[in-house]
Amino acid sequence: MSDTVRIDGVQLEVAPGTTILEAAKLAGRWVPTLCFDERQAPFGACRVCMVGVEGSANPLPACTTVCRDGMNVSTEDPTARRVAGAVVELVLSELPAAPAPHTELAQVAQRLQVGAELRWPGAVHAVDHDLEHPYLAFQHELCISCGRCVRACDEVQGAFALTAVGRGFDANVAAGLDGGFLHSSCVSCGACADTCPTDAITEQLLLVGGNGNSAVAAGV
Repeated sequence: MSDTVRIDGVQLEVAPGTTILEAAKLAGRWVPTLCFDERQAPFGACRVCMVGVEGSANPLPACTTVCRDGMNVSTEDPTARRVAGAVVELVLSELPAAPAPHTELAQVAQRLQVGAELRWPGAVHAVDHDLEHPYLAFQHELCISCGRCVRACDEVQGAFALTAVGRGFDANVAAGLDGGFLHSSCVSCGACADTCPTDAITEQLLLVGGNGNSAVAAGV
């Protein structure tokens, strides 16, 4: 048994329990995401994957909304795209420097045409680097609290070395009892660096090789 859905005019038959994001991918349609990693359970925290659904007064998050039979979805709904763009712009406004072009954040911002001129200039995160770990570097100022590293550490590796801390502008991620990677239960699997959409956590070798954040490469 399957459900019939329409994504930007493309009709699909999907299995029960399929999310709108999964259906959109099957239809070849792009939906922006930041907190989503297909290796992890959908989280629905960033509100960047918003889409329009016929009959719904407000945009819905594609990663956590399950398709229902007869659903008609617009991935380019103007209201949904405004919400996604505003979220990404707010995230960018808190960073001390633009994200590296290869990062997911930079690519999503480019696709949404956000970032050239930010409307909300103001306080930015102070540069704060944890470089004591032999394999991993943590650039706290690039953290956008998407939760992917914490969930990768918990769900994929089961090391439970990372914890979300703080709220609002002060939200970030701490390793261990806020003593840094080196003194945490980190097993150096690299799952956190692999999933990070901003290079807040990356491999030390990438920084040494000159492919990391410019501030770290310069020794700031």
